[in-house]
Amino acid sequence: MISLKEVIEVERPIEACFRYVADFRTTVEWDATALSASKSTEEPVGLGSEFSLLCRAGPTTISIQYTIVEYTPWQSVVLEGKSRWFTVRDVITFEPRGANTTQITYCADFTYGFGLRTLAKKTESAMRALGHKSLLGLARALQDNNPSPAVSPKTAKRDRNLFSALACFTRAGYRNGRRAWAPMSTDMTGKHVVLTGASAGLGFEAAVALLEAGATLTLVIRDPNKVMPMQAALQERTGRQADQVELADLSLLSQVNALSQRLLSADRPIDVLINNAGALFNDYSQTSEGIETSAALLLLSPWRLTEALHPLLAHHNTPARVINVVSGGMYTQKLRCESLVMSKDDYRGSVAYARAKRALTVLTELWSAQWQDDHIVVNAMHPGWADTPGVQGALPGFRRLSTCSWPTMRTGSGLPALARRIKPAVTCSLIESRAQPTCAAVRSNQRRREPLYNPG
Repeated sequence: MISLKEVIEVERPIEACFRYVADFRTTVEWDATALSASKSTEEPVGLGSEFSLLCRAGPTTISIQYTIVEYTPWQSVVLEGKSRWFTVRDVITFEPRGANTTQITYCADFTYGFGLRTLAKKTESAMRALGHKSLLGLARALQDNNPSPAVSPKTAKRDRNLFSALACFTRAGYRNGRRAWAPMSTDMTGKHVVLTGASAGLGFEAAVALLEAGATLTLVIRDPNKVMPMQAALQERTGRQADQVELADLSLLSQVNALSQRLLSADRPIDVLINNAGALFNDYSQTSEGIETSAALLLLSPWRLTEALHPLLAHHNTPARVINVVSGGMYTQKLRCESLVMSKDDYRGSVAYARAKRALTVLTELWSAQWQDDHIVVNAMHPGWADTPGVQGALPGFRRLSTCSWPTMRTGSGLPALARRIKPAVTCSLIESRAQPTCAAVRSNQRRREPLYNPG
């Protein structure tokens, strides 16, 4: 047996430290050997939770299956791991060292199979070095002081070519990009998040991530019949339900106004607003208010909601955040205000979708400049391609051709990942969780700044 022991102290409350470390999916953010980590069980992190890790072992890799065998919140967690070479028992204890300081003691006992013990002894010093490096990585992850994202030279180079840029949105692109991600240990406890379009797809996965991170969550969905199934599914996945569910058809500005008034009347400050609700409509239609449906849902709705909720977002001690979920498809369309809303004669669903998302990205830039003094950070982000119900219904051909290369909704889509640990960022766009210019191949036409909606 080889026994390793490391002790660190971090300036974080014990609850935040425990919540982050006990979720072994975070090992890829701090463990010196971890290449990937996923949760194999559906229930909330706790006794019996299972995790699958792929770790680097010299020139090869090794898979380790971990199970939490003891779980005492805010005090200790014990995991047992099995691989083809060894078994390991990890004992992690947490002790307060003042109001906001925590001591973490990490003990790992490795037991090797017959025939490998001699080799294990020869590698013991290297293992101890890796263990020490991993705990230093954990200490850095828990500092929670990542710099704001910026466009990297590597990303800029890939974006010069269409095919290398598209490759970033595949499963392989996600894995490669994931290596450069900074740790996301921000605890969302006490933060009020309003998330639209949360009953299915990426919105639901984002809701799961936010609840796991401790956020106070207000979800906005359209269908009252989906409230109970959604809450039950959230309970099963996280042990929590959304704190509040608001019903609104966001394609109707009258319902957007009513939703805004309800939230304003409640007078609960909003730390994060995520404008996620959306759909791609292949066939032309108008809402009951006489507005083309794509423009109403994808552009006018987030514009009206965000403007109305400004008083609840402004002037917090820690800057509030607005996240507008857009799409890389917007790069196919310039912003021409005179043709922003398509007519029945020239309507194409994918074009209407791209134009609305382009306009929303430009709105993001305008808000970001206008609201800096109000302590509001505004970002746009493309969550990546994933096999969501919306894609299945609206783009079946595209799905058949490309879905085999997409990341999954849970592990490879940017919105749940970003939602899990939301921190203030610079006023750039986040495209597939990488800082990105908002005009990659097509420049916006900014000659005219007309009102988005003129009811007259």
